[in-house]
Amino acid sequence: MKRTGRDESAEIRLTVNGRACAGRTTSRTLLADFLRHELGLTGTHVGCEHGVCGACTVLIDGVAQRSCLTLAVQAEGRHVETVEGLATEDGSLGTLQAAFRSHHALQCGFCTPGILMSCTDYLRRVPRPTETQVREMLSGHLCRCTGYTNIVAAVLACAAATTPAEDADDA
Repeated sequence: MKRTGRDESAEIRLTVNGRACAGRTTSRTLLADFLRHELGLTGTHVGCEHGVCGACTVLIDGVAQRSCLTLAVQAEGRHVETVEGLATEDGSLGTLQAAFRSHHALQCGFCTPGILMSCTDYLRRVPRPTETQVREMLSGHLCRCTGYTNIVAAVLACAAATTPAEDADDA
């Protein structure tokens, strides 16, 4: 991080969704705010601002983390994945996103980006989860609309549709 002046702002460099990015931030700016306001990645939502609801979840170096509890300067030199990065290169829905759509696993959609990011991390680590495991993983997210049943079904369908070769590719 290159500091300027009396630490009013700093330039940070990071990789977001596979693309090198840089931007100016203060030492107190949250990663969620940096992603949304500096980089224009508005798919990351901010709900509770206390790390409880999970709406702001992104992947940092492949691990699901709450961007409302992470300072932007902590992302210096790191790899960040947001919900925008789940789409395919041609802009169509990624596998997990398509499963959410086909299983009607969202309603208002506010919590969906964070849930998708946690599910992405989880399926990379546990490619064949049980229903109980998926429900336990989802316990870190608040969704006031769906009742989680369709979300669980979408995650399990995505896991079942993934071949062992795809599992190795995603690692």
